[in-house]
Amino acid sequence: MRIEKIKLSVVSMKLKTPFITHLGTVHEREGIVIEVMNRDGVFGFGEVVAFSSPWYTEETVQTSLHMLKEFFIPMIFQHHIEHPSEVSPVFNQFRRNFMAKAGLEMAIWDLYAKEREQSLSSLLGGTRSAIPSGVVVGAKSMKETLLQIERNLENGYKRVKVKISPQNDYEYIQSIRTHFPHVELMADANSAYILKDTHRLKALDEFGLLMIEQPLGYDDIVEHAKLQSVLQTPICLDESIVTLDDAKKAIELGSCRVINIKAGRVGGIQTVKDIHDFCLEKGVPVWCGGMLEFGISRAHNIAIASQPNFTIAGDISASSRYWEEDITTPEVMVHNGMIDVPSGPGIGYEINRERLKDVTIFEESFTKQ
Repeated sequence: MRIEKIKLSVVSMKLKTPFITHLGTVHEREGIVIEVMNRDGVFGFGEVVAFSSPWYTEETVQTSLHMLKEFFIPMIFQHHIEHPSEVSPVFNQFRRNFMAKAGLEMAIWDLYAKEREQSLSSLLGGTRSAIPSGVVVGAKSMKETLLQIERNLENGYKRVKVKISPQNDYEYIQSIRTHFPHVELMADANSAYILKDTHRLKALDEFGLLMIEQPLGYDDIVEHAKLQSVLQTPICLDESIVTLDDAKKAIELGSCRVINIKAGRVGGIQTVKDIHDFCLEKGVPVWCGGMLEFGISRAHNIAIASQPNFTIAGDISASSRYWEEDITTPEVMVHNGMIDVPSGPGIGYEINRERLKDVTIFEESFTKQ
């Protein structure tokens, strides 16, 4: 591979509906689109999924820009990359900053697949031509939450996720189950609980949830093991798993029975594949989490979720759920609860250049010297 040029575009788009968790509400989504170009003028695209403020991880759009400009882009120009799997080892001398690393690494995966006229899905060993789509719902009122669930089920979504906290759990889930007794339902706690709340989480066992996601500390695996030992409901770890080593330790300790994999959180596609393969070997199912992505990262997630151990519907929904107009063409679409896995080169989606230009608030290009 001969990478000659890299372009960063900071984009900002308003969500159609605010995204609400106990940690805060997101109205406007900023992110970074990364374009890498080889000497033949072929482009690969990636996306940095950090938020504007560090509520999910310590990274932000601005810290990611700094790391990309000052460290990661110069390093890519200094190294001759033969295969995308070589990118993560190049970045390893710098700690964390996984989302910045992932955005650039994923663009290189897309470029590599396009150079070989191969789909990213097939390159990763994907086995599905279509993947099931899950959805996250949540509103300030119970009535609106139930209406959201009803609309999404009518549109064919295969799994529903809701946000919970100690202030809003048992009666909340009970009401949903009363109205939708058979829906595949999971709860995401975003670390809202402590171990002393075990009785609250154990009370949710009666509702047959697919899983409870990240109930305890965002970096914990030890207390999650204690909690899982007394819960019937599977615990899914999200924020706690940022490396393959984390996944190995969590499974060995019995901290979870499911793992959520987000490429941005773990530093890129190679680590996604490593965690996927290990979990497949250990019989632990995985699923693809969402980060309110634009179409580029959403397209990467579709390829990722086509791998065989992604057996649970992920947070990959239609572009139209979040945006009046996305930056990819075609936009990601859901048909009867399923998303087709593109068979074209790379991520299988083109960039809507006019739309990208309209939502770009900053851009900068870098050329190999």
